Amino acid sequence: MTDAPLPDLILYGRADCGLCVEARSMIGALLAERASRGFKTPTLVERDIDTDADWQRTYFATIPVVELGGRRLETVTSLGKLRRLLAEQLDGVPA
Repeated sequence: MTDAPLPDLILYGRADCGLCVEARSMIGALLAERASRGFKTPTLVERDIDTDADWQRTYFATIPVVELGGRRLETVTSLGKLRRLLAEQLDGVPA
């Protein structure tokens, strides 16, 4: 039996967003930590909301937004919430 491929970790943001820079930094550190400990580590995919009118309408007031495996976190500013999202979606840790 093979494992299903990991879903991408999607970060919706924009170039001039300070919170998005902070979220990107937290995500990078968290993914590096998971990889160093041998945990499943998704690929980070960044989406600039200014390149798509639908994304801009949907996420403008709540960026940075993170999606993983059908779950979404809006206005991501907490390392703990990001860590919990990854654990729930990738490691099977209950919410």
